[in-house]
Amino acid sequence: MSDDMSTRRGPDRREFVSLGVGVFVALSLPAALLRRHIALVKRSVPLMGTIAEVQVAHSDERFAEDAIDAAIAELQWVERIMTRFRTDSDIGRANLGAARDGVPITPETASVIAAALRVSSVSDGRFDPAVGEASELWDVLNRHEPPPDDRVQRLAARHFWRKVDLSARSGNPMVRFDDRDLHLDLGAIAKGYGVDRATGALRRRGVRHAIVTVGGDLFALGHSPEGEPWTVGIRSPHDRHALAATLRVSDRAVATSGDYERFFRWRGMRYHHLIDPETAAPRRTPFHSATVLTNRCIDADAASTSVFGLPRDVATNIARRIDASAEVIPLT
Repeated sequence: MSDDMSTRRGPDRREFVSLGVGVFVALSLPAALLRRHIALVKRSVPLMGTIAEVQVAHSDERFAEDAIDAAIAELQWVERIMTRFRTDSDIGRANLGAARDGVPITPETASVIAAALRVSSVSDGRFDPAVGEASELWDVLNRHEPPPDDRVQRLAARHFWRKVDLSARSGNPMVRFDDRDLHLDLGAIAKGYGVDRATGALRRRGVRHAIVTVGGDLFALGHSPEGEPWTVGIRSPHDRHALAATLRVSDRAVATSGDYERFFRWRGMRYHHLIDPETAAPRRTPFHSATVLTNRCIDADAASTSVFGLPRDVATNIARRIDASAEVIPLT
């Protein structure tokens, strides 16, 4: 573990100014900002199947609120065009028709698909944005027992990511599938992309100190005038009221993938939402989560999914193929 990380048993209420949501449970406001009468303005909204939270440190609360409006608008836009749960989104339209013919998509969606396919390549297929049918089959938020084995096996080790074709027609991006069982699911990368866009919106409005969180994805923008980083707590996989680790981060993305937020239990086993492309089933591992720090949240998001379940040295090797600056924290 690097110098900017430390392990904690639980949050100290004197240190943390607010309990957050999802995987990241606590944030601290640098003391230097507090001494300058800078407020922490925050807002939480349901987005992307989880909770998005934007926190802005600024002396003008109205300015902060306007900046938060812009950040949330970016997140909503990404959800609208990249969700697989709407038939009129880019991904919804692709899943309905791209196995028959090329489907036009926005340049932004094309760039996220391209990024996802690059991660698939450098992770040797551990990350596969095209296993959406397996995710739909397991549907861990609504299932109470595993699906039939034959239906699972039909989707195992199909390397669907190799069958996604990005091209252009009259200068417009198109996506086409070479397999009718292929369904795109950008849930493990689009949230990180959305966090990056929201952070960009804050920067364009002159915000220097902020936190953007969407579920298990976070970007810590800025630092205090004295160089104090933000303190971010990672919720323990075993106790929702305790922290497994704390991070001190400035201008850095953090993403955590774990088996303890979305799952069902059956016959003593936990079946979570992180699908192993080789088995088309939830990945079996003694590790309950993996946290990755990178320079961009799109990379942290995809990397944390890619390395979930791996020992730290192996995970770090893969994560650094995605971002050379990556740091990995596996939690048992």
